[in-house]
Amino acid sequence: MIVKLIVDGGDMKPGPAVAQQIGPLGINMGKVIADVNTATLGFKGTKVPVEIDVDSKTKTYKIKVFSPPVAELIKKAAALDKGSGLAGGYQVANIAFEQILDIAKTKQANLLAKDLKAAVKLVAGTCVSLGVIIDNKNGRDIERDIEAGVYDKEIKSGKTEVSAEKKKQLADFYKVLKDKQDKDQKAIADAKAAEEAAKAAAAAAAPVAGAAAAPGAAPAAGATPAAAAAAKPEAKPAAKKK
Repeated sequence: MIVKLIVDGGDMKPGPAVAQQIGPLGINMGKVIADVNTATLGFKGTKVPVEIDVDSKTKTYKIKVFSPPVAELIKKAAALDKGSGLAGGYQVANIAFEQILDIAKTKQANLLAKDLKAAVKLVAGTCVSLGVIIDNKNGRDIERDIEAGVYDKEIKSGKTEVSAEKKKQLADFYKVLKDKQDKDQKAIADAKAAEEAAKAAAAAAAPVAGAAAAPGAAPAAGATPAAAAAAKPEAKPAAKKK
């Protein structure tokens, strides 16, 4: 019996989903959780796929840990809980090319990529969907640079360490970008609020449909002759001359 789960690395906890799959197997769930946490400790802070192969007769089991999805590895590298809700419109982090190279090397065997260069392009594409820029550039631009051979030297060297100086430069660039994005988002929100307020004011000032026209008022545009006649005040008879 194989149980497939996605757990928090080093921090799997008991819950309904876990109990539903492991409980009926007759094995010690507390021990399983402890063993999974030990096996996934290296992926702490990341969602990790695991398989628990249980022998129903002996009640023994083996744990197999798979590398986390690319998106989870990117979020870990960027110290993110989640990606951007406005991918392409709001960037949430700035990571180094060395970091996406490291992720590509980790996931290459599981990706539909013919070589490491292709794997790096796939990782850069995932950065786009998460709203993560690379070396101060959009992931789409990085993909084009990879294809053009701009990063061939880095890919060949396999270097995945990021210097403290580069980390600071990336952080400083993103701080300026974030401030600009926040101001732009506020301007958009303010403009939308002003538009809604104008609509509400216009609706409040509009005459109530079907309300009687004031005596002597001009008939509404498009009114029928009969309606126009009815709208005119009744003429008083002229006074007789003595």
